[in-house]
Amino acid sequence: MLADRSPGLAVSPVILTVLLAGLIKVPAVHADAVDTTFLGALNSKGIDFANGQSAVIAGHEVCDELDSGRQKNDVVSEVMQSSQLDGYHAGFFVGVSVSAFCPRHHG
Repeated sequence: MLADRSPGLAVSPVILTVLLAGLIKVPAVHADAVDTTFLGALNSKGIDFANGQSAVIAGHEVCDELDSGRQKNDVVSEVMQSSQLDGYHAGFFVGVSVSAFCPRHHG
């Protein structure tokens, strides 16, 4: 469900997760190989979350948004506008989320 920010604009769950998670170092977490690779990719670009679980949830929410018909560029724009990430890092976050959790959206 999307929450209204202003007329005609909405905040998706992925954006809320990015905002609520904060952007600080990822501690060690118990995760499977896909989650570990995902978190490593984020860390390699300096994209840090309060905890690994928040990052993984946000990554899955990117896929949920794409599954519902949203365009990648729209999801990237929301991440960029609702977080401290610039366009490059927001795009990287969406891209690595797709690679890790929903490769069906590649292309």
